Amino acid sequence: MRNIALFVLYSLFCFGLKAQTGEKVIPFADPFVLYEDGTYYLYGTGSDSGIPVIVSKDLKTWEWPDGKDMHLALHKDDSYGERMFWAPEVYKTDGKYVMFYSAEEHICAAVSDSPLGPFVQKAQRPILRHKGIDNHLFIDKDGTPYIFWVHFNDGNEIWSARLEEDFCSIVPGTQRFCIGMSQQWEKVWPSVNEGPFVFEHEGTYYMTYSANSYESPAYGVGVATASSPDGPWIKSEDNPLLQFFDGHAGVGHHALFKDAEGKNCIVFHSHNRPGRIHPRIIHIGFYCMNKGKIIISDDYITPIMK
Repeated sequence: MRNIALFVLYSLFCFGLKAQTGEKVIPFADPFVLYEDGTYYLYGTGSDSGIPVIVSKDLKTWEWPDGKDMHLALHKDDSYGERMFWAPEVYKTDGKYVMFYSAEEHICAAVSDSPLGPFVQKAQRPILRHKGIDNHLFIDKDGTPYIFWVHFNDGNEIWSARLEEDFCSIVPGTQRFCIGMSQQWEKVWPSVNEGPFVFEHEGTYYMTYSANSYESPAYGVGVATASSPDGPWIKSEDNPLLQFFDGHAGVGHHALFKDAEGKNCIVFHSHNRPGRIHPRIIHIGFYCMNKGKIIISDDYITPIMK
């Protein structure tokens, strides 16, 4: 009955959905934002040849860094795989930049001296031999690096492992199951857990994630908590955290970051409009922590290309 109610709710929302078409749409999905030295870098799923990046000074308007129609921070010639380059994240570690991404449904990592690239995977092989997507880096307070990713096992599940000092290989024997589809709101169509993002706040570890297929109007974001990055992870009874946000369908695959003023931000995508998924639309919202809960503000930006 809850699933039926969700689709009825979606139908009502369709009357108020905001469509955005034309050349000004940011041509990405699965967005991730890195801020450094006055510039924002936005990476995403958007090319069969690699991972593109655009830049901004204000989060509102974005452009290609070299004025061309496409700037690839990672090119397939420097990577494992020939296609299906998805869900990148970029972090600065020890003066280098590490990009985590998926290629041909395998999780990978590449390194660059610049956030613009070129990112190069020295050993062109995936981090794990078995299939997986949506890898995410979390570095604990003691400096221990963890990788979280989506493992294909009876519907997408989220797993974790500790990383070696090179950030590109897993410490043997540390792989752990984190969460799989379990709550009613996740069972609309099809049932998956994906797109993990982990942070720590006042001694509690939070994992935000997406559920339901990206194709589903009921795609949304939930949260689970743990006392350690190794889990066990317990999903919030208040889930979903984000679904049908301001009348948008297909809301999910997000990342968290801080803007130039130190505000907590969340970037995510939504469907283009009712009955049309692509090109997906990027939104940037704001959140705060209140008594151990993540509160997402009603205010948000729908950025555009110059």
